[in-house]
Amino acid sequence: MTLDGVELTTELDDDLVLALNNAHAAETSLLTLGQLAGLRAKAFVAAGVDRGTSAFLIALDETAAYDNPNFAWFKARFDRFVYVDRIITAPHARGRGLARTLYHHVFQRAAAAGHVRVVCEVNAEPPNPGSDAFHAALGFESLDRHAVPSQHKIVTYLARRL
Repeated sequence: MTLDGVELTTELDDDLVLALNNAHAAETSLLTLGQLAGLRAKAFVAAGVDRGTSAFLIALDETAAYDNPNFAWFKARFDRFVYVDRIITAPHARGRGLARTLYHHVFQRAAAAGHVRVVCEVNAEPPNPGSDAFHAALGFESLDRHAVPSQHKIVTYLARRL
């Protein structure tokens, strides 16, 4: 499928996605191949560019059985949502609007399914100012800040109404 002039696919190469994910574990978290497969099986949206070598996104809705403290924070507060668990653009592909296009895909799919918000978290400690600016430009608003001891991070929880 093509969106915003970018060819998106749900046919991701798990080995390549895993390598890209784990190269950016400070911003997301490390995964094993089995964990990645489990995430993809639960996903509301799992899409990428170049089979996931240039960029990918995995999002879950509130019905997912996902043992994650950040997902649990949103689940305790909202009846319906789509949670972007991870989105990564490879260094060679940055500046081409791929992450924006992936988010637009999630916004469209979420709205079509009757969701009223898309949510995510961004690292506050260690800081991720590029992600902060990106999400603000997409219309995300800060909801709260929370320490996640199991991940050795402080995150800012964000939401964008559809």
